[in-house]
Amino acid sequence: MKLNQQLFIIVSAIVCLLLIFYNIILIRPINKSHKLCVTCTTTIIADAVSNIAKDKINLTVLMGPGVDPHLYKPIEQDVAKIAEADIIFYNGLHLEARMADLFEAMSSLKNTVAVSQNIPKELLLQSQDHEQYFDPHIWFNPNLWIHVANTISLSLQKADPQNADFYAANAEKYIHAIQTMHAETTELLHAIPSNKRVLITAHDAFEYFAQAYGYTVVSLQGISTASEAGTKDVQNLSNFILQHKIPAIFIETSIPHRTLQAVQQNVLSKGFFVHIGEELYSDALGTPGTEAETYIGMMKYNAQTIAKELQ
Repeated sequence: MKLNQQLFIIVSAIVCLLLIFYNIILIRPINKSHKLCVTCTTTIIADAVSNIAKDKINLTVLMGPGVDPHLYKPIEQDVAKIAEADIIFYNGLHLEARMADLFEAMSSLKNTVAVSQNIPKELLLQSQDHEQYFDPHIWFNPNLWIHVANTISLSLQKADPQNADFYAANAEKYIHAIQTMHAETTELLHAIPSNKRVLITAHDAFEYFAQAYGYTVVSLQGISTASEAGTKDVQNLSNFILQHKIPAIFIETSIPHRTLQAVQQNVLSKGFFVHIGEELYSDALGTPGTEAETYIGMMKYNAQTIAKELQ
C-alpha cells in the first residue's frame, strides 16, 4: 500500500509539472534571440556546457552550488527555465531522481539530452542500492567525462550548425584540459601508499573516483541520499575504521555532517581517534570565486585534499 501511495505521489507530481510546462510553452512569446537557450540540471554539467559553448548560448542552471540533486524538488521558476530552453542537458542515470521521468516524458516536445547516453554500458558501475540503475556519479572518472563532453558538443552542433566548428574546437580544448588534469591528479594520488588508499565518505559518490585512481571507497550511505544512515550503518563503519586504522574520513559539501560526526564519536568511545578531513565536493561544484567553482578545479581540489589527509 505504501509503495502504491509513493507511486501515486510521483506520478501526480510529474503530471502537474507537465501541465504547467504545457501552459507556459503556449503563452510565452517566442525567443527572438539568435543565441540558443540552454538549461542544465547541475553545476557540473553546466560547467562542461559553458566551456564548449561559451558566449554562443544563454545558459541557466536549475541546481546551484552545494545543492544535492538526489533530493532536489523543482520549483515554479525551474518550469519556466525548462519551458524556455532550446536544449535541456541532464545526467540521464537518475541522478535527478525526481525529475528524470519528466525529462523523458518531454523528449517528444523538447530537445532533452542525457549527457551519459554515449558512455559504453560496460564502463558504467552498477548501483549498490538499485540493481536496475547505474551509478550516476560519472564525472569522478575523467575518462567518462570526456564522453560527456563529446555528447554535449555534438548536441550543440546539431542544434546550432552555423557555430558547429566553434563548439567542436572548444570541446577539443576542454577535453585536452581534462586529460592534463587527470594526469596531474593521478600522479598526486598514486604518491599515497597503496595500503592507505581508502576513502571514507558520507555517501557512495566516489566509486568512479576509485575506479579511475586505484582507491577503495567505503561510505556510510548508498548512492542516493534520500534515506538517512541508521545506527547499524554507523556501527559497521566505525568497526571498519578501527580494524584498518583509517586516519581520516571525509565530509561532503552537499551532505549534512552530523552522520560522520557520529561515526567519529563512536570510534573515539572505543579508544581510537579518526580525523574528519576537509570537505570534499561530490554532487555539486563550489560557489563562484572558489577553487572548486569549475569541474577541473573541483577535481584538483578533491585530489589535493585527499592526498593531504591520507598522508
